Amino acid sequence: MRWALVKVCLAVTTMVVVAFAVPLGLVIKEMARDRAFSNAEREAAVVVPALSITTDRDQLERVVAAAGSDDGMAVHLPADGGRPALDLGRQRATAADIAAVRELGRASTAEVPGGSALLQPVALSLGTAIVEVYVPESEVSNGVGTAWAVLAAVGAALVVGSVAVADRLGVRMVQPARRLVEGAHELGEGKLGSRVPEEGPSELRLAAVAFNSMADQVVQLLANERELAADLSHRLRTPLTVLRLNAASLGDSPAAEQTRAAVAQLEGEVDTIIRTAREAKPQTAAAGPGAGCDAAEVLRERMAFWSALAEDEGRKVRVAGADRPVRIPVVRADLVAALDALLGNVFRHTPEGTAFAVDLHNGEDAVIILVSDAGPGIPDPRAAMARGRGSGSAGSTGLGLDIVRRLAESTGGDVRIGSSVLGGTEVRIWIQLDGREPERRGHRGAVRRRRQGGRVVTFNRSRSLP
Repeated sequence: MRWALVKVCLAVTTMVVVAFAVPLGLVIKEMARDRAFSNAEREAAVVVPALSITTDRDQLERVVAAAGSDDGMAVHLPADGGRPALDLGRQRATAADIAAVRELGRASTAEVPGGSALLQPVALSLGTAIVEVYVPESEVSNGVGTAWAVLAAVGAALVVGSVAVADRLGVRMVQPARRLVEGAHELGEGKLGSRVPEEGPSELRLAAVAFNSMADQVVQLLANERELAADLSHRLRTPLTVLRLNAASLGDSPAAEQTRAAVAQLEGEVDTIIRTAREAKPQTAAAGPGAGCDAAEVLRERMAFWSALAEDEGRKVRVAGADRPVRIPVVRADLVAALDALLGNVFRHTPEGTAFAVDLHNGEDAVIILVSDAGPGIPDPRAAMARGRGSGSAGSTGLGLDIVRRLAESTGGDVRIGSSVLGGTEVRIWIQLDGREPERRGHRGAVRRRRQGGRVVTFNRSRSLP
């Protein structure tokens, strides 16, 4: 498109320049010729009064010398009685041309070697005299070459300028189209964040707006699909945990074995679905202005759900800090999924009767959720967090910690695994309220103190508060 526009502009501008420059050059040439012959007529007019007064050779020679030069002017007098015809100066025109002008009685020009000759008739009493003025070719074309060079330079400048303007216009049209093509290729390759700048001509701007809207719809649809698949699949882990624990208490009958096998098979299918959903690498977006949920209300609801199972297994449960509203910039469904993942891990990886606690701490610019238990603990917390970023290992999808990590990081926070005061594992979720990165300094057990409502609140970064 760009080169096509340049070629069209080049052709059109060239035709316009030729259409105007060629006639103008011819006019300039004709004007230079007219100027040269006008000067020759003025020179001839100087001799006419002298011819009217005298025909004396010596006087006429002086007049011719004063009017021009002996080489550029000649006077041809007709014969007078017994006196032969008199020719003064250098004659360049032929006798036939002189005779023709004398017979016609009007001025004329004749081609002579090196230029032209103006033949001006002058009527005298003795006949018609002819004044011949030589006009060299250099005088006829004087200034024509310069004028033509100026016209050629102006025409070339117009052509170059039009090509440059056409090229800029072509770039303005081609670049948005090229970016649109690149964006379409990137979107087709799975780069869902590809967008096109909405610039250029109005048609291309509308195309860019439509493309970006389509890309947003595709991203939204895929995100909804991934979220639905991962969320529904992971939510199945909660009732599956209950079924597995109940199946463990059925004894060793064939029906119990079949139930346990069915639960194990169902867990495997759920794990497969979760891993498939994770391959799309969904990203948890930060909640927009005004969005979020009450962490205390969500915590009370989820603990009410898990308390029934905890009572069946003889587990002691403690909840602290959930008596007052605590707003956090997290979507309610994401917080529910994160809490279910952590509490499900407690039931799944600790023996029956193991106590656990959930603490909610509200600070000035951050909210901390601590899930701790009295189980055997995690020998390698770093490996557990790495598994939360990967595809999981045998018996674990890795999605639980990954859900928790993405929820915290979407607010600028983080997740840490350490030892709890109950003797087991403590998972600390740090949720930033102002979007700033959390402090990374310090060792395990570092303490942060915030002033809140006239009192100092102490946040232990790896150990739960009593």
